[in-house]
Amino acid sequence: MKRSKSSRRWLDEHVNDPYVKRAQKDGLRSRASYKLIELNDKDKLIRPGMLIMDLGSAPGGWSQVAGGLVGEKGRIIASDILPMDPLDNVDFIQGDFTDDGVFQQLLDTLDGRLPDLIVSDIAPNISGVAAADQAASMYLVELVLDMVRRVLKPGGNFVAKVFQGEGSDEYLKDVRTSFDKVVIRKPEASRPRSREVYLVAKGFKGE
Repeated sequence: MKRSKSSRRWLDEHVNDPYVKRAQKDGLRSRASYKLIELNDKDKLIRPGMLIMDLGSAPGGWSQVAGGLVGEKGRIIASDILPMDPLDNVDFIQGDFTDDGVFQQLLDTLDGRLPDLIVSDIAPNISGVAAADQAASMYLVELVLDMVRRVLKPGGNFVAKVFQGEGSDEYLKDVRTSFDKVVIRKPEASRPRSREVYLVAKGFKGE
């Protein structure tokens, strides 16, 4: 099967990507792990003993980093529609977190506790149609924000990947209404030509 130019370019980038090679060497599941490491270094998000929710977690790059940082007294509650291999200090729930049954499983796992931090590196399946992909990505992060407003501890923090484009400015304004401080980060591990940025929101006001 002949590959398109864009998929060939992605493959070349991926094979030669220093972060992919570094992840393999460091025993990390994903190059995305370095994005969370950098965000955490800059914004001091994760401490030992924290309860963290990771939405869109597979293959586990962020859960792996967070699980190591919270330690045995902390916990990561992770969810994705794709399967994910087990990790230390991580409870994984497979399914769509917006589905009532999966949402209830998440609540049951929380067992009355509220997460200190919710993180999301979630992205839609890319169709190649820019407008449709942007709409799909904004829809997903809006669903994540809805979850944040339901379960995040007052004073807690939120990190999400957002693709800059139609709807992203409005989303940022919406997030600002629920948090004391919101900044945009572009980690070095994020490919320069990608429109992805990371929104770091601190000090949840509660609803």
